Amino acid sequence: MCRWAAYRGNPLYLEELVSSPAHSLIEQSHCASRAKTATNGDGFGIAWYGDHPEPGRYRDILPAWSDCNLRSLSRQIRSPLFLAHVRAATHGATRRDNCHPFVHRNWSFMHNGQIAGFDRIRRRMEALLSDELFEARNGTTDSELLFLLALEMGMAGDPLGAMARAIATVEDLSRAHDVSPLVRFTAAFSDGASLYAVRYATDHRPPTLYAAPMGGTAGHCLVSEPLNDDVDAWEEIPDGSAVTVSASGLSRTAFQPQTALEAA
Repeated sequence: MCRWAAYRGNPLYLEELVSSPAHSLIEQSHCASRAKTATNGDGFGIAWYGDHPEPGRYRDILPAWSDCNLRSLSRQIRSPLFLAHVRAATHGATRRDNCHPFVHRNWSFMHNGQIAGFDRIRRRMEALLSDELFEARNGTTDSELLFLLALEMGMAGDPLGAMARAIATVEDLSRAHDVSPLVRFTAAFSDGASLYAVRYATDHRPPTLYAAPMGGTAGHCLVSEPLNDDVDAWEEIPDGSAVTVSASGLSRTAFQPQTALEAA
């Protein structure tokens, strides 16, 4: 399973999450303590927002701990909203196009988890995409395809609702093609204004998600596992939850996949 960290608030240097803390994301890439696999060495990526609507991005297939450029960039880049990810591959080869975060226009997305039986429903998922979003698919992972499916289902106007519809669609496709539905999904995504995160699993065994204040008023960090040993500072986000970090701070609501028909 992968590890990730995301932040929204007053501008911070990326190193505050990526490299400086005692249990930074780089440290987690070779010594994760709350994951099934301690090593996350199948690539890494960062996406950050600055003066343009679309995020900047840097990804590579090297393990995060062995890329000197990552430390250098993290020390120099300062941003009010950024996402960082270290990968342990479940679907898709170790190549740059399969490294998170994925971006499309002003949106960025990263994921920890998996879709069981993905190879058996991938073509049906792809068939639901418009030509534009199908052509935007560069990699082969279940994560990227789920992101594009959520964009297809209205993420621009209803980020959390679109993600609920996308996950429900995946579960429905699994049932329709004799695959036992199982989605394990802890993800963060952003439009450059707000930061969103979801923790959900069909079998109620989702990857972990924690939140803590950071960067002054209304700033928060969302992570796969805490960045330090101050356990009182970190709130574990429960299964079946959606988190929004905006200018007014952090809010949490229940999350349940539902089709457009069910939502109506």
